[in-house]
Amino acid sequence: MRNDVMRILEGPAQARLVTALAGRGATDLREVEPVVRRIVNDVRRNGDRAVRRYATSLDGLSKGEPLRVPEAELQEAWGQTNPELQEAIKQAASNIRRYAEWQAPKGKDKEWQHEIQPGVLVGQLVRPLESAGCYVPGGRYPLPSTLLMTVIPAQVAGVRQIRVASPHPAQATLAAAAFLGVREFYRVGGAQAIAALAYGTEEIPRVDKIVGPGNRYVTAAKKLVAFDCAIEFLAGPTEAVIISADGDPACIASDLVAQAEHDPDALCIFITTARPLATRVQKEVQKRTRANPIAAQSLSRRGAILLVASLDEAVGTANRIAPEHLTLPAVLAPAVQHAGSVFLDEFTPQAAGDYISGPNHVLPTGGMARVRGGLSVLDFVRVIACQQVSREGIRQIAPSGITLANAEGLKGHAEAFRVRCSHA
Repeated sequence: MRNDVMRILEGPAQARLVTALAGRGATDLREVEPVVRRIVNDVRRNGDRAVRRYATSLDGLSKGEPLRVPEAELQEAWGQTNPELQEAIKQAASNIRRYAEWQAPKGKDKEWQHEIQPGVLVGQLVRPLESAGCYVPGGRYPLPSTLLMTVIPAQVAGVRQIRVASPHPAQATLAAAAFLGVREFYRVGGAQAIAALAYGTEEIPRVDKIVGPGNRYVTAAKKLVAFDCAIEFLAGPTEAVIISADGDPACIASDLVAQAEHDPDALCIFITTARPLATRVQKEVQKRTRANPIAAQSLSRRGAILLVASLDEAVGTANRIAPEHLTLPAVLAPAVQHAGSVFLDEFTPQAAGDYISGPNHVLPTGGMARVRGGLSVLDFVRVIACQQVSREGIRQIAPSGITLANAEGLKGHAEAFRVRCSHA
């Protein structure tokens, strides 16, 4: 039996791996950043001419083919999609939309106003972004699911202008866009798509925020434009951690292989207290990767099985790793602190979150699950602070405001309080 896929680790070797994973950061982009910087700057200076040049050489755009996909072509793609896939898209979209609607701020939680001191009202307004760019990968695997996951939360939030960019989009991706009523779809990808969305060209208007996963070139471009155009986060290769002491080896192995096939750099970790289960999962993984070279490569390079003394230690280890995907028994869920998305019990495949259950599959990687969750409606709204001070209120807060302003040496700030007090 080969032992290069999903090595079983314990003791010092395991401790070293967990320490390294706990300290990992985002994807190392240094190798591609010089190229990406040139592309971004070229698009920023030369607009559509540069976008078209890169789209032709890198995205397979035909000479003379428009960057924007005509709406008739989107509708044609939907009409040519087989009924089974149409129904799958409808079910996934329905669940994603319902989940997003439950997430959306509403009622008293959305906009409120309270009297914080007599005569001093404070509150918040919630407004959607005006525009958003949704990047949908079109490389090794076309991802119509990512179109659903990025466009639907923006629609639920109330974003009026939603622009999708995807290189050589598959029919299923165009069909999903048509079903959702997307009107602006651009067949351009990579760093050139991110630059066009961030800075705008004659054919591709700029957006307020760019969301969606992509390869290293896309991620590096999002990093470079982030001070000029908002992004959600920098997403790297897929990550999966599974915790089980008595689960079905086939179910566990199938989840590991499923996430590993995304990318040769995917991180897949199984944590267990049971050595026999560790061995059985290892055998199942090896069997299931024989016909899946990408998963085999990923699990050989970045796959491991960790033997621990207790399930409490297993959850603690997972919290240190802060993975994108985390599967564990439901009874352990209260102990979870850091994870992008959580999958409870044996009949919840991580693939359910990738496609159909409703929660978003655009998730933080590289340890960013310590500080945020996945893409949501909240990424497409802005919370605006609001305050209103009456004559009585200015008398309540002015003395302290003046004192603080004087302590900072900002005399004009102090005067702004004084002049109002004199009229109150």
